[in-house]
Amino acid sequence: MPLSSKSIIIFACLAMAFSFFMVAPAALADTTGINNALTNLNTTANAGGVKSTQTDLPMIIGKVVGAILAFVGVVFFCLILWAGFGWMLAKGNEEEIKTAKETIFGAVLGLIVILGAYAITKVIAEIITNATK
Repeated sequence: MPLSSKSIIIFACLAMAFSFFMVAPAALADTTGINNALTNLNTTANAGGVKSTQTDLPMIIGKVVGAILAFVGVVFFCLILWAGFGWMLAKGNEEEIKTAKETIFGAVLGLIVILGAYAITKVIAEIITNATK
């Protein structure tokens, strides 16, 4: 029984996601440099009278925003992959090619809007932080 093109695309997306989650921990395993840098920063901050905690509100918000941006990146990757497979499997069908192009355009535009909003927010937060010190 031959598989449909949708089944092939879904299987390919699942295989890529699985391989990403299998390879990512190995790539991120060596964090000794980061841990040393954080330890040195905490030592410097404590010496200056600043108490560093890992559970303060800005740290929690930063972790949540980082997780959301990581999720947005995965969604963007899946959309581009989906549209690319759709374009390759269109077999010259102009309607399917048009749909794939629109999906790619929408994904790129969405990513630009989200990253632009993040950049603007980060700049405003830096200005406010520097003004209140």
